[in-house]
Formats: sequence, C-alpha cells, structure tokens
Amino acid sequence: MRLWVLLSLLLLQEMLPHVIGQPVKSKHPKEPGENKIKPVNKKVKPKTSKAKERESADSSLKSQSILTQVMDKGHFQKLAPTLSLSAGQSIELRCKGSNVTWNYPSYLDTFKDSRLSIKQLDRYGQLILANSTAADTGEYSCWLQLCNGNKCRKDETKTGSTYIFFTDKEELFVPTPSYFEIVYLNPDKPAVIPCRVTTPSAKVTLHREFPAEEIETDGTNIVYDVKKGFVYQHPTSDHKGIVYCKAESQGAPQISIKYHLLYVEVPKGPPSTTISASSNRADVSDSIHVICTVLGEPDVDVNFRWQFPGQENYIWIKKQLLPSSWV
Repeated sequence: MRLWVLLSLLLLQEMLPHVIGQPVKSKHPKEPGENKIKPVNKKVKPKTSKAKERESADSSLKSQSILTQVMDKGHFQKLAPTLSLSAGQSIELRCKGSNVTWNYPSYLDTFKDSRLSIKQLDRYGQLILANSTAADTGEYSCWLQLCNGNKCRKDETKTGSTYIFFTDKEELFVPTPSYFEIVYLNPDKPAVIPCRVTTPSAKVTLHREFPAEEIETDGTNIVYDVKKGFVYQHPTSDHKGIVYCKAESQGAPQISIKYHLLYVEVPKGPPSTTISASSNRADVSDSIHVICTVLGEPDVDVNFRWQFPGQENYIWIKKQLLPSSWV
C-alpha cells in the first residue's frame, strides 16, 4: 500500500508542470544554435497611402494631352512640347472632345488667313493649316470647355500644347508686320525682346546699335528663350536704347528688325482719366469733339464706354492706353 502511494506521488510530481502551464525541462542539453529562428528574406511591398495614390492619379490626369497630329495613312501621333516642320508643309491637328477651344499665333486671326481652318466635329476639334510659312511659328494649344448654361470654364485636366517651328533657311527670324518695334522696360516685371527664330538650333546673339557692341547673355539677368526671345529679368535704365538680334545657322548670318527699348516707371495704382471737349457751346447741327484720355501703364488694354444724352446703347471702344475720341 505504501509503495502504491509513493508511486502515485511521483507520478503527480511529474505531471504537475503540465497542469500549471510551465514548460517541461528537456532531459537533453541544447546544442549551440538550436531552436534559433532563421531570418527569412521575404520582400514586403511598401504600403502606399490612399492620399499619395490620389495625388499620383491627379498628376497623371493633369499631364494628360488630348492633342494629336494626323499623319499619313490615317495614323495619329501624340505631340511633344516642340515640333519642327519645313515651311510649306501642311499640318492637321486634332483635339479630343465635343467642345474644344484653340489657341494659335494671333496674326492668323488678325489677317483672317484663309490657310487656317478650324472645325468642331462630334468627338474632336480639328485645326488645319495649309501651305505653312515661317511666320506661322509659335504655340498651338487646345483645351476642353466645361459649360453650365452660358458660363464656361477651361478644363485644366484636359489640355494639349505644342510649339511648332516652321523652319526656313531664308527666314531665320519669325517675320513681323513692322520693321521697328518699341519694347517698354518696366522695373517691376521682365521685358521681352521678341526676336524668335524658326530654327531651334540657330545661334542667336543680342547687339546694341550705339555704341556698337554685343550684349552679353549671362543666363541670369539676360536669358534667351527660343520660344520668346531675349528676356531682361530685371530691367533698368541702363538697358534702354536700340538693339537688334543676329542669328546663324549653316549659312550667312541674318539680322532681325530693330527694337527701341524705353525705360518707364509708372506709379502703382489705377489709370487716371481726363475728358475734354472742343467747345462748351455749339449751335444745332454743329460738330463737337470730345476726347477721353487715360494715363497709365503701357500695353494695357482699356475699355472706353461712352454715355451721352439721347443715346440708346453704350458705345464700347477697346484700345491700348491711347486717347479715345467721340464726335
């Protein structure tokens, strides 16, 4: 009986650690390195926040171009920021959308050039320019209009733009309607001398007429932009005078038109207006000249609205800070 009790106590002592959740000591000593967790070289894909995913989607949406060029045999090509074509070539551009607005060199509108054709079809807008010339060099862009009733706005997520060079060996500079232009130098904003070229690889330099010298382009204060011309970042009175540009490209150099740089300091604030008449009294059937003058910053569009006794409608005149007269 005592032997059976002793055996029961020994068995209970052996089972007790399992009952209270303690590990059983191994009877065999552990070898060095035994039971170590080996590292696993598992590639973990980094988590991207939903905000970053939305930003990425927005940026790709904003950079979406809807402008294409129609090539031979019905092929289409997305346009790069710049494109070079030989003068004389015709070009057809298409812009996806049912309500497309176009932008192109303004002189094509000024002279109502019949070489330019713009149409709106069901799914795209079409621009065709036939028999191109060096003067057609410039930016061509399009965008979709979002309209709500009579109010429309530009859809910034669906735009397209390209700058087209129509190269011509005889016309390195983009032709202009005049032989002399005035450029105003304002200390508060950059000034542009618009001697643009038709060949992007042409070497262009800026020169002063008197004293005769080449004006250094340091890339900081004076820079050359092939799409704009020479840019004075911070104009001063020392820059005034008459200048011209010179271009070279595999042949004899060519000279641009002359530019008269005028330095102006315009007081900040709204333009001032004065009005005067040729006479304060007049008989019936006499003519009277009334002149309205606005003084302010040059090259700023001003809308003149005339109102006088007996009129039925307002008279609107749009000018660039020049006197407006009414008889």
